[in-house]
Amino acid sequence: MTDIELKDGERVNQLFSSDVKIIQNREVFSYSVDSVLLSRFPKLPKRGLIVDLCAGNGAVGLFASTRTEAQIIGVEIQERLADMATRSIALNGLNQQMSMINDDLKHLPQHIKGSKVDIILCNPPYFKVDEHSNLNESEHYLLARHEITTNLDEICHVAQRVLKSNGRLAMVHRPDRFLDIIETMKRYNLAPKRIQFVYPKVTKEANMLLIEAIKDGSLDGLKILPPLFIHNEDGSYTDEIHEIYYGN
Repeated sequence: MTDIELKDGERVNQLFSSDVKIIQNREVFSYSVDSVLLSRFPKLPKRGLIVDLCAGNGAVGLFASTRTEAQIIGVEIQERLADMATRSIALNGLNQQMSMINDDLKHLPQHIKGSKVDIILCNPPYFKVDEHSNLNESEHYLLARHEITTNLDEICHVAQRVLKSNGRLAMVHRPDRFLDIIETMKRYNLAPKRIQFVYPKVTKEANMLLIEAIKDGSLDGLKILPPLFIHNEDGSYTDEIHEIYYGN
């Protein structure tokens, strides 16, 4: 590990089941369970190239780095978040494996020429912007949560351009966008192959959706995985989530 200077309001957190440390700031952005689950949802290539779109403070890519030797590139439009991610990469001694691009993701084909990416991970803004949107949040949370600087269509378009044939896009999103996600993926020849719904508790409706699609793949063979529950009825983590956060 490397000593890194923290800026005002920043702290270092660690996912206890791994050695990964992440610089966070509650006023800007903090990772949550969706980032952790996304990093563990798809099978990662041992080598090759992984891209983390809408990378935020780099949590998804950092967690994924423990499962692969592939190169990982994070793409984040907000300069402050990209800076936090870059310093977290250095903090973990991962400069040889990971890097950040501070740019709009629609420009990714200018940074990665041709179809070279094995898998894209993406924890995108979940909410469409309309007259019912709460736009009174801080700028950092606003851009992270609402489709202001990017949207599903743009993400799938970029994925189609930079993924290898049979490369994969893995995404975490909200169940109420399920049909929108499926339709958008199909429009860009991204065939959904694995879907898992995530529930806060057994007695609650699903509030997250994990989905993986293959570029230029057949539309046959879609698998709906068993449901994933985050909490027991008493509020404690289920065994599966406890193991993810704290290990055996």
